[in-house]
Amino acid sequence: MIDREPQALDVLDDAGRKLLFTEARTANTFAQAAVTDDELALIWEHARWSPSSANSQPLRVLFVRTREGKERLVRHLDEGNRAKTLQAPAVAVLAYDVDFHEQMPTVFPARGEMLRAAYADQTEQREALAAYNSALQTGVFLLAVRAAGLAAGPMAGFDRAGVDEEFFAGTSWRSHLVVNIGHPGADPWFPRLPRVPVEDAVAWA
Repeated sequence: MIDREPQALDVLDDAGRKLLFTEARTANTFAQAAVTDDELALIWEHARWSPSSANSQPLRVLFVRTREGKERLVRHLDEGNRAKTLQAPAVAVLAYDVDFHEQMPTVFPARGEMLRAAYADQTEQREALAAYNSALQTGVFLLAVRAAGLAAGPMAGFDRAGVDEEFFAGTSWRSHLVVNIGHPGADPWFPRLPRVPVEDAVAWA
């Protein structure tokens, strides 16, 4: 075996690490500055490169920006989430597609037809895979919001069945997270909470 020099990958600089990780926060208030179509398109352009099993990419996104759309959404949110969602310039309803397998010939051309056929009658397995992989993609989506110079306010407190009936009736999409998006407003951050101690979270073998 011939030894080769390892491929050199770029390293994120300190400013990038702070933006995406160490100083990033969940926003609870938002300024009225608009979030543009280009900014939302950029978020998706970055998020769609997330890893997923067999490149299945089940994550789907509904961007809600109109007052009418947000009013339709907030009736299904927990009461404590409604005001900040109405205030946010943009809201993303993140969902997964339980029929993601229909896209397999496109996203995994080498084995796509075989995978589509294999998953066709496995409804429960498809749902589990879609939920897991969309959660993986969702983490990258939140990083993409931060990378676009915007703040994210993810919320799981909502009636999923209600949101699905309101926006996704007759489709194979299933909602799993609502994310407010915008520039931070007045007093946007709650006090920073502790992290799990390293010695309790990391093991070595």
